[in-house]
Amino acid sequence: MSSVKILVTAAGFFCAMAVFAAAPAAVDPAGTVTSKTFASVSLGHDLAYLLYLPPGYDTTGAVKYPVLYLLHGRGDKMAAWTNIKADLNQLIVAGRIPPVIAIMPDAPSSKRAGYYIDSRFPGAPDQKLPPGEMMETALTKDLITHVDASYPTRTDRSGRIVAGYSMGGYGALRYSLAHPELFGAAIVLSPAVYFPLPPPDSSTREFGAFGNGRLVFDPEIYAAKNYPALIPGFTATGLPLVMFIAVGDDEHANADPAQAAHDLDYEAHTLYNRIRRVPLIKSQFRVVDGGHNWKTWRPAFIEGLTYIFNEWPQVATARR
Repeated sequence: MSSVKILVTAAGFFCAMAVFAAAPAAVDPAGTVTSKTFASVSLGHDLAYLLYLPPGYDTTGAVKYPVLYLLHGRGDKMAAWTNIKADLNQLIVAGRIPPVIAIMPDAPSSKRAGYYIDSRFPGAPDQKLPPGEMMETALTKDLITHVDASYPTRTDRSGRIVAGYSMGGYGALRYSLAHPELFGAAIVLSPAVYFPLPPPDSSTREFGAFGNGRLVFDPEIYAAKNYPALIPGFTATGLPLVMFIAVGDDEHANADPAQAAHDLDYEAHTLYNRIRRVPLIKSQFRVVDGGHNWKTWRPAFIEGLTYIFNEWPQVATARR
């Protein structure tokens, strides 16, 4: 299968170009990434994040920037997302997307397998499993409040995009459906989502994020937080959403053929076919030549981001 290609409509191109009509002809092509921390009330401790500021960043506060919230995968750290720094620079300088701020939070909960949810798991010292944390509230409330107070951001939902890969894909999908008042778009890459329940060997079951009391994994908690359970509530809001879903054609295959429906490529197809039927969600799906790695996530992220800014004119307007 050939690599995914970026398709930009003429209308979207001229929409993006119009944003820069008044910008200086010469723009520094290098955006910046710096390490930051903030005090999360929900967690009771500081949380780290990386801050990307775009080429030509306006320090006067006159420009209000859309914000990308980028969620890393299980076992990874926030620095993994710096793989796309050069791509953001190039897309912005070329006028294919407007200047954006990107926030890459660290998510060390449950030994980096917290799945971005509010976990009530008390911990299991005998298994060396720490207690769960209120990561969802920390990111959707504490972090967003901090970012909007600290940087010149668009503070409406049409100025926020959430993206993630693997475990972060689960988080991006959940946040866009559970918190549509906060996010107008989502990029969901190789999402670690399983319906109705994860296969027996899934890490989803192992680290306590979906735990309850003495149970390290509670099927009822998992089902209540999974995307099918979120769709009715999302639909009731009447809010629109743009979603881009992608997966690699060489993702890990479960050894047991009976679990083939839980291979990530299969689950991503299942997700898309459910999402495409939800009113007010405009979605696209891609299968990319690659595995569970940046060979898949990098080109898919580029296409997904371009797609969103073409399809969501409110987000593409950097100035208000």
